[in-house]
Amino acid sequence: MENDNEKNTAEFYERLKLELDNANTWPAEYLYKFIVPSVADNVERVEKAFDRMGAVIKTTKSKTGKFTSVSIDVTMHSSDDVISKYKEVSTIEGIVSL
Repeated sequence: MENDNEKNTAEFYERLKLELDNANTWPAEYLYKFIVPSVADNVERVEKAFDRMGAVIKTTKSKTGKFTSVSIDVTMHSSDDVISKYKEVSTIEGIVSL
């Protein structure tokens, strides 16, 4: 049985899939934006998730250096592909998707 958090996450991804399919003709350019704590290999792990995809990746550290924003512009083939990348990077501790 799903807990409320899993249910909310599933509903979020269902809504996102609908929005993505309504707004895009696939394949399409998609801009991911994340904020990660600037510790360990967090930024590297985000970048690695988009390795060999022809992605344009920009990183910017916060004023204090505690966080790094990561913008990734990449061609995705479907809403399912977009969502699977969100799920893949969601395992990085402290990551926030914008």
